[in-house]
Amino acid sequence: MLYIVPTPIGNLEDITYRSIRTLKGVGLILAEDTRTSGKLLKHYEIETVMRSFHAFNEHKVLEGYINQLQQGFEIALISDAGTPGISDPGFLLIRACVDAGVKVTCLPGATAFVPALVSSGLACDKFYFEGFLPHKKGRQTRLEYLSNFPSTFILYESPHRLIKCLKELAEKCGPSRKAAVCREISKHFEEINTKTLAALIQDYESRDSVKGEIVIIVSGAEELTKKKKEKNLSTNKYK
Repeated sequence: MLYIVPTPIGNLEDITYRSIRTLKGVGLILAEDTRTSGKLLKHYEIETVMRSFHAFNEHKVLEGYINQLQQGFEIALISDAGTPGISDPGFLLIRACVDAGVKVTCLPGATAFVPALVSSGLACDKFYFEGFLPHKKGRQTRLEYLSNFPSTFILYESPHRLIKCLKELAEKCGPSRKAAVCREISKHFEEINTKTLAALIQDYESRDSVKGEIVIIVSGAEELTKKKKEKNLSTNKYK
């Protein structure tokens, strides 16, 4: 059995009793960064053996872990924060387990984009998760595609690329498109900043620095069209 165990994205209390019990009960924990995960395990007095499993070694060690799982060994997979497999290492192991007939169970728990989306105030009945954009090749193509996407879409971004990303979004989507910058989710300095793209650019350019993991929520093209139609109907009513 492979257990996919979500870990807190900020506040250490954002973990379930089931997750703690699972981490204490398995034979091995695979972690993206053992130093980061070590703090969580120490906090909850989890003494299970932990090994590194990240983008630089997953191909090399994959077969060995699949063999262990097929022999009845129980392993838990965790990432630095949030649910493993979403914009971080782990997908290869999960896919290999499914292909090999190894049972995979994903526990419910923390992930960054859900609280960001809900807190943003932007439409969340339909949405598209993009994750991290390509840094160079294919970036403009993806931005062009997303600018015409009808529903709310979600990006992950690093603090030092935030302003550049917002400017690219404003260029493709238009400066009046509504968006939200969500950072430090579940932490003491959590910020959910919902404005137009133009206003967000002005806001973050005026700051000395921006810290924390960032989720960008952008309203869909369909939502913008819908609001324009509603405005026109409202104006025509009084003519």
